[in-house]
Amino acid sequence: MSLLPRAPDNGKPVILFYNDFFGRPPDTQSLAHIESCTFSTDRGDLSRAAAVVFHIPSMRKPKLVRKRRGQLWVAWSMESEINYPLLADQQFMRNFDLTMTYHQSADIWCPYLPDISAFETALAAPIPHKNAGVPLVMFQSSPMNRSGRNSFALELMKHIGVHSYGSFLKNRPLTIEDRGHETKLSVIGAYKFCIGFENSIAPDYVTEKFFDPFLAGTVPVYLGAPNIDMFAPGENAFIDASKFSSPLQLAQFLAQLDRDEEAYRRYFKWRENGLSAEFQRLLSAASGEPFRRLAEIVAARRAAPARHWGWPWSRNRAS
Repeated sequence: MSLLPRAPDNGKPVILFYNDFFGRPPDTQSLAHIESCTFSTDRGDLSRAAAVVFHIPSMRKPKLVRKRRGQLWVAWSMESEINYPLLADQQFMRNFDLTMTYHQSADIWCPYLPDISAFETALAAPIPHKNAGVPLVMFQSSPMNRSGRNSFALELMKHIGVHSYGSFLKNRPLTIEDRGHETKLSVIGAYKFCIGFENSIAPDYVTEKFFDPFLAGTVPVYLGAPNIDMFAPGENAFIDASKFSSPLQLAQFLAQLDRDEEAYRRYFKWRENGLSAEFQRLLSAASGEPFRRLAEIVAARRAAPARHWGWPWSRNRAS
C-alpha cells in the first residue's frame, strides 16, 4: 500500500483515488504497468481528473465534492451492501457513473474469483492426504456477522471436530511458518472439509472462503450467497450449509461422509470432468484487472468526441 504522487502533466487521462481503503492507501503497486492512464491519490488532481474513484465502504458520511463537467465518478466496493448500506442507497448511488463491485451486473465486475491458472494448477496436483486428525478446518478472523455464521459455527463445533486457526474461535496455532495464502492452502489441504461462512447473505457475494478449499484440494462447507451453485467449478463439488435444518444435522452429515470414503470421494468427481462450461464462462468474464478495465474505459472516452459522451460514458453529467 502506498500513496501516489501528484500526476505529471503527460497528456494521459488521470484516475484519482479520492479516499482511502479502510484507513490505508489503496494498493497501487499493480497499477504501474497500466500505461493508458495515470493513477493518483493526491486530491490536488481532483479538478483535472478524468475519473474519480470513491471507495464506498470507507465513506462514513455521504459527502461528495463538486463534480467537474465530463468527469466520471466510480463507486468501488468488494464488500456486501448488507454491511455497508450506502451501496444500497439508490439516491446516493445516482451520483456515480460506473460501479466496480462483486455484482455481476456491475459496469466493471470485481469478483473474488481466482485466475483460471490457479484452478489449472490445483487440478494438476493430487488431492492432499487428509491427516489432520479432525474432519473440519476454519479460518475466520473477523467477528462481522450479518449471516448468523458465528453462532452456527460455535454450535457446529460442539458436535464435530473443527480446527480453527483464525482469531475468531481460535483453538489451533499454526505449527509452520506463516507465508500467507500459500500456508493457508497447505493447511486447508490436510482436512476433508473447510468451513466457509460469509459475513452476510447476498447474491453474487462469494469470497475466497468458497474458492480457497477448491484450490487446496478439499471440500467447502459453505454458507452465503443464495446463487452459490453458479460459482461452483462443477456439480456436487461442495456442501451447502443452508440446506440443513441445524448445525447438528450438518455435523451428522459430515461425520457420515468422514466415515464413508467412497461417498466423500464423489465430491472430487468434478476434478476428473474438468471445469464446467458455466464456470469457465465466469472465469473468462472476470479475467483482466478491474482497474485496467477502468483505464480502458477512461482512455476510450477521452478518444471519443464529446457528443458521444452518453451512457455508458456518463449517467450524470455535471453542469
